Amino acid sequence: MRILNYLLIAVLLLSGCGSVFGQDYSKKSVKELLPLAEQGDSEAQFYLGVAYNNGRGVRKNQQKAFWWWRVAAAQGHARSQSVLGAMYGLGQGVPKDYVLAYNWLNLSAAQGEKDAAEARDDIAKRMTPSQIQEAQTLAREFKPKKEKPKK
Repeated sequence: MRILNYLLIAVLLLSGCGSVFGQDYSKKSVKELLPLAEQGDSEAQFYLGVAYNNGRGVRKNQQKAFWWWRVAAAQGHARSQSVLGAMYGLGQGVPKDYVLAYNWLNLSAAQGEKDAAEARDDIAKRMTPSQIQEAQTLAREFKPKKEKPKK
């Protein structure tokens, strides 16, 4: 479980240093991120999750953070998928669920997130073969949804 803690911390710390296509979302205010996120921008959704998780520009609210990460992850956003996997694996803000943890980490790992692959393998040690099969089926059936979030 130590790897899940490290993964969650690393993703959230590193979220302050990235830019995508020349835009540094980590420096945008919540007022700037919200319209982008509402239009379906998964990177803006991820950073809104970070803002709510850390209380940056808004009142700290882990439920809203989780909601924005879930919306971004549904579109295939790998860091959001890693965060959800770690949250489910640790039971942080959500009920502990190894099947969902494995699913999200597996999807993120498939996009090249090394830490997600390591965390997925760690979770698998705590799962039954049928749970692993269920999680792999979820991951195989996953189809990213490019849609605007509905609140």
